[in-house]
Amino acid sequence: MLKNVAVALVDGVNPFELGVLCEVFGIDRSEAGLPVYDFAVCGVDQRELASRSGAFTINVPHGLDRLEEADLIAIPADQHCEARTYPEPLLAALRRGVERGARVLSVCSGAFVLGAAGLLDGRRCTTHWRHVDELARRFPKARLEPDVLYVDEGPVITSAGTAAGIDACLHLVRQEDGPEVANTIARRMVVPPHRDGGQAQYIERPLTRTRCDTVGEVLVWMEQHLELDLTVEQLAERAHMSPRTFARRFQQETGTTPYRWVLRQRVLLAQQLLEATDETIDTIAGRSGFGTAAGLRHHFLRTLDTTPNAYRRTFRGPARAA
Repeated sequence: MLKNVAVALVDGVNPFELGVLCEVFGIDRSEAGLPVYDFAVCGVDQRELASRSGAFTINVPHGLDRLEEADLIAIPADQHCEARTYPEPLLAALRRGVERGARVLSVCSGAFVLGAAGLLDGRRCTTHWRHVDELARRFPKARLEPDVLYVDEGPVITSAGTAAGIDACLHLVRQEDGPEVANTIARRMVVPPHRDGGQAQYIERPLTRTRCDTVGEVLVWMEQHLELDLTVEQLAERAHMSPRTFARRFQQETGTTPYRWVLRQRVLLAQQLLEATDETIDTIAGRSGFGTAAGLRHHFLRTLDTTPNAYRRTFRGPARAA
């Protein structure tokens, strides 16, 4: 069972992600028969820290020594995570926590702190889709899973942006204190009691860029012609390579196969059309290269674990979806 929870803060902490941790672990719900966690907010120094918004400061009553007794050490997102360095005393405290058997959990870009501590090396992990490329660049030993809501890898739990932190926290509560406790907290928070960590993040439609120009022009052409039947032979001819060489270079430069790249871009295009247009599902299926509404539904379910209509309702509301 979880008993002692400590949240480690740095300057520029994101208020919402901190609030998620406070809401799940920092509220006394004993009147509902729920466990009460010994909850504390900690920092390198016991002082006031600025929030990301700059509209208020946060009083930090505990130093890092409080982390030494925690069953769970949680790290919320913070500003400038992609460029900043983190204090070594904090990183050392995180490493000691894992060594003695504590769990550590990051919300959104809090994964950068865990990466800096070396806790993502060789482990599966995730973060907000906006930070995926930089996290992979800075911590190449991490086994990044860019599209999921959260990843539980032994003592280390990482979650994607904002609301996915709620899912990761409830997942941990479910593991440690049972489903009844997790479900009751979820009802109090008016959130779904369980979303599987493997469910996909809803992300924008970025075009993967490579550090080499070998397949760069072909990628741009592919992205502009997703409605076509794109074969490796056709793409290789456009790149002036043999199909075998093209497939190998494509994998090296994008980290995936041509088929998977095209499939992902088609799903992303369908997402964009569902969000921004009133076109029918059949029309969107044709424009995005899936051919039929059935094909679009099939790949939407496999990739995002939802249907096109449900996705449209989520982002446009029931009236617009109808």
